[in-house]
Amino acid sequence: MKQVHLVVGVVTIVLTGLAGAYGAWCWWRASQSAWFWRILRASQLAVVIQAALGAVLLLAGHKPPGLHVLYGVLPLLVSFFAEQLRISAAQMVLDQRGFESPQAVGKLPDTEQRAVVLAVMQREVGIMVIAALVNVLLLGRAAMTH
Repeated sequence: MKQVHLVVGVVTIVLTGLAGAYGAWCWWRASQSAWFWRILRASQLAVVIQAALGAVLLLAGHKPPGLHVLYGVLPLLVSFFAEQLRISAAQMVLDQRGFESPQAVGKLPDTEQRAVVLAVMQREVGIMVIAALVNVLLLGRAAMTH
């Protein structure tokens, strides 16, 4: 079981790093990519699986260093809070630009609507990229503390 935890840990770090790097590239280019979201979701699933494997090991009596557990749990929290920020990204952009509601954006000319949509997309991707990069660091530290 420890070997499975190790292999899944490496896969999780690689997937999360790939999501962070590719997402940063998409953010920099201001381009939308379905592949970014697929890789990101796969990395988040890997984080959940990795944490579950760690919990099984703990319940089976394995005693890792306390920091290993902390660094293993923190990516779950980072991902959760990042999702909450991502969900509110559209409202933040609308508020920043002085719109009362999404319907107000619908009354704008097409080019201005696209600019608002791009700003929302940029903010969502940026939030998730930062979370992925933070998670790579946390997962790396978890690996180093074991």
